[in-house]
Amino acid sequence: MRSFGYARVSTHGQDTQAQIDALNAAGCTEIYQETASGGRWNRPELHKLLGNLGQGDVLVVWKLDRLSRSLRDLLAILDKIELSGAGFRSLTESIDTTTASGRMMMHIVAAFAQFEREMLKERTRAGLEAARREGRNGGRPEKLDGKQEAAIIAMVVSGDKTQSEAASLFRVHPSTISRLMSKAYIVSQ
Repeated sequence: MRSFGYARVSTHGQDTQAQIDALNAAGCTEIYQETASGGRWNRPELHKLLGNLGQGDVLVVWKLDRLSRSLRDLLAILDKIELSGAGFRSLTESIDTTTASGRMMMHIVAAFAQFEREMLKERTRAGLEAARREGRNGGRPEKLDGKQEAAIIAMVVSGDKTQSEAASLFRVHPSTISRLMSKAYIVSQ
């Protein structure tokens, strides 16, 4: 059984030494370190570590939030660990999925996370329905009003302005003009 440690800090001014000391004391034979936000999925050292895990190995962190700040991402990472046949330990929270009680604890955490996601969906759905009943529609406000759209279409169709020039003139992104022209073309068909 190999024991791999993972130490992470969010910014370059921070130090992983306290984490490394705890991971060494826990018997980690190899420690992966990186500086990256816990909310980012783009963490090369973590992915390298996950790729190196095999049957019976254990991934050890000093604290759960070193692995991920998002419960959803944490559960996704734990799934990857489990699929590789490895275990997981968090030293601060005393979670150890190599034991029956540790696995039970992670199942309870996962159940609460699922419950939280379902409640969030229900609240969002109820809020959107209430807003619609009050005549409010979600989404970003339109960049151009009907008169501006008509003027842009006329300019571009007549050849007075290119789509890029119209975008500069009306201070919108060129893709806004492209979408407008596509919509106008479809409507004219």
